[in-house]
Amino acid sequence: MDEDEVVAETTEGSEVEELDLEEVEQVELVEEVDPLAEAIARAEAAEKEISYRDAEIQNVRKRFMAEKSTAIQYGGMGMARKMLNILSDIDRALSVNEDDGLSLIRSKMWSELSGDGVSKIQTKGEKFDPTKMEAITAIPPSEDFPPNSVIDEIEAGYLYKDRVLIPARVVVASDQ
Repeated sequence: MDEDEVVAETTEGSEVEELDLEEVEQVELVEEVDPLAEAIARAEAAEKEISYRDAEIQNVRKRFMAEKSTAIQYGGMGMARKMLNILSDIDRALSVNEDDGLSLIRSKMWSELSGDGVSKIQTKGEKFDPTKMEAITAIPPSEDFPPNSVIDEIEAGYLYKDRVLIPARVVVASDQ
């Protein structure tokens, strides 16, 4: 048998692919990947991922603690708002009929509310502050009342610590 017959016989009996020199080199390069280097790279990537997750967990904990602190600090706002509505009713009752017992109840209630962090929004002689006040009506400015100043208080407003509980309803000097 000569060389051509050997190649013909092997190709007829089984499918053999002919590989050129470039393909053989590429196969050798793929096989030369160091398993240790690959394992180290995967371990470093996993460590990075773990550190990102740890940082994310810490951020979630900090955010939760801040929200919890705010909820504790301002948790009494709802009750204070309800008590201020009752206080307003007592003030209206006192404006119609002076009653010593009702006056004592009012002063005791205000003492408790102010002790809990409720304070009255100051409006007389102040500049209009839209974050704390609600303009019910506007009157043209005069010498006594410059533009954007509070002329009169229709209803008192209150703060709970540093947050507006009930905005003050006021009359404002305005050009508009």
